[in-house]
Amino acid sequence: MSFFKKLFGTAAKEEVTMSKLNIGIILGSTRQGRVSPQVGQWIKEIADQRGDANYEIVDISDYNLPFLGTTDGSEPGIAAWNQKLGELDGFVFIVQEYNHSITGALKNAIDFARDAWNNKAAGIVSYGSTGGARAAEHLRGILGELLVADVRVHPTLSLFTDFENGSVFKPQALHLDNVNAMLDQVVAWSGALKTLR
Repeated sequence: MSFFKKLFGTAAKEEVTMSKLNIGIILGSTRQGRVSPQVGQWIKEIADQRGDANYEIVDISDYNLPFLGTTDGSEPGIAAWNQKLGELDGFVFIVQEYNHSITGALKNAIDFARDAWNNKAAGIVSYGSTGGARAAEHLRGILGELLVADVRVHPTLSLFTDFENGSVFKPQALHLDNVNAMLDQVVAWSGALKTLR
């Protein structure tokens, strides 16, 4: 008997598999010249070939979020951001490392929601001089506070070997297995956690 059936029973599994899960690929940078759209598109192309969920790119720059605490919170982008997160069952964060952590824009966007994150799963794809590992570790701590279960498999991309001149994304083929293993976990955990919401 599968782990899923043991934990949630056959009826729960059938209910979750009747409709595909919605997984958002969140671009974690807003700066000019960013490479996160290239990485996000690469992940989406791999994910779409799987056919196991509905994947979409969610760009935080599209929401024009103000700095948290500097306005009355009535900007339409805040409500739209929370609505979009509420429609998603899981996430893949595209994370770049800045000063050993995530970008301020991503932290700000994360803090503009609370309940919309709860009881969902997330994978992390990071990049930087050390593969973005330190940023990913910081993000894991933040996600835990928001009741987001981050999966173990973590594709790391190097600015030295996966990007040409630091601006053109050319991933090594060896990353494909890690990306698919990460997506396997995100989809499985997102389905399991959906039964809690």
